[in-house]
Amino acid sequence: MAGHSKWANIKRRKAVVDVRRGKLFTKCSKEIIVASRLGGGDPDSNARLRMAIENARGVSMPVENIRRAIQRGTGEIEGVVYEDVTYEGYGPLGVAMIVVCTTDHRNRTTQELRATFSKYGGNLGETNSVSWGFTRRGQIRVEATATEEEFLEHGLNAGVDDVHVIDDGAVMFCSVESLGTSANALTARGLTVREQHIVYEPQTLVDCSSDAQQTIMLHKMLDVLDDNDDVQNVFHNADLPDEDE
Repeated sequence: MAGHSKWANIKRRKAVVDVRRGKLFTKCSKEIIVASRLGGGDPDSNARLRMAIENARGVSMPVENIRRAIQRGTGEIEGVVYEDVTYEGYGPLGVAMIVVCTTDHRNRTTQELRATFSKYGGNLGETNSVSWGFTRRGQIRVEATATEEEFLEHGLNAGVDDVHVIDDGAVMFCSVESLGTSANALTARGLTVREQHIVYEPQTLVDCSSDAQQTIMLHKMLDVLDDNDDVQNVFHNADLPDEDE
């Protein structure tokens, strides 16, 4: 029985990993499709597509999947038409949220997000209702073995203005306009760029330590949003412990 139980647990864990990988591939594919539709299928002349492809490679998305996504975006292969939609609102504890989506049905996505915000005690707001409290920045995650001083030197020479060292490398921030240039410069300096995104960084944080129940609700809401296939990214100003973010 112990062996059977162990195998069952392994299968369940593998199923969870496969689902997560599938969701990542779906999100990456949508971004590639939109980028190709808006700027063409050549990553050399389409910065957004180039970034989307690099991010897809970073999560080990198969080359064939990437190629098909580009073809769907350029119209070589028929498929649904996606568009970018950004939503703003407030969650539990008055936490401000920006939800970036890619969808083929704006009304469906709007209804789903409105229901999610309402279920967890929040409310969906109008455009610019919370974005004034955030700053758009370029974010680059690199993998490398280096000291903090070495990462700072690499970042400084690549036009980066902020560096945070993590277990397997560093997360660096730059202006949105210099995101592609900085990522290329870091690659040229021998660092492996795993991800590059445009992010919304909160200017102030909401302390969530005063109400444990509401904090639990916030975690549940973030999980539900993350599981929504239309949601690409969620940015918020909640001050949560590192292990819970």
